[in-house]
Amino acid sequence: MSLEPEDLLPIGEVSHRTGVPISALHFYEQMGLIASTRTAGNQRRYRRHMLRRISLVVVAKRLGIPLSNVQEVFASLPLDHPPSKRDWQRVARLWSAEIELRRAQLDHLQSELTGCIGCGCLSLKACRLLNPEDELANEGPGPRRV
Repeated sequence: MSLEPEDLLPIGEVSHRTGVPISALHFYEQMGLIASTRTAGNQRRYRRHMLRRISLVVVAKRLGIPLSNVQEVFASLPLDHPPSKRDWQRVARLWSAEIELRRAQLDHLQSELTGCIGCGCLSLKACRLLNPEDELANEGPGPRRV
């Protein structure tokens, strides 16, 4: 028997197929990122298209995109049927700008690290390139330029 796109999947299968723990699926559902229906026995069932939404949440987390941002973007996507190609393209455009910003921040961090490691002093107190006279200590504890 082949499964159709509208078939409902039990939570254990969704967890197994996505690699996301059941507790996280419950959390995603509370946030409105995904939705389920209930059987007569009160068991959760997910439409097959939820697999794609869950996978996108996993990818977003890997990219460092906060769940609150995912929630904002997903608010415009339908829960009751699969999003269209246009819907997914809109999501991709929204995240492209954020990914570019993160890339620029990482490039900047890499430049600073290369400069710091390249100077050879191995001391932020003595480093005259990035922190002359240890000026950043006056701004408080923790990293200041990152």
